[in-house]
Amino acid sequence: MSVTPSVNNLAVSTDDRTLRVFFENYGNVEDAVVIKDPKTRLSRGFGFVTFSSDEEAEIAVTNTNEKE
Repeated sequence: MSVTPSVNNLAVSTDDRTLRVFFENYGNVEDAVVIKDPKTRLSRGFGFVTFSSDEEAEIAVTNTNEKE
């Protein structure tokens, strides 16, 4: 079952691909989306990453929580 945790405190320059590549280190990423400002097209500072399993999502959250 897929799990989609939120990701916060992203840099304004972060895009979908950068987010995906970073989180692929922790498991199989099905999707990665950075929420963007519709006018500037820059990151609003948060996004979502969909992992293939609960275990992969938990590993990612544990290893990246409070990291820059």
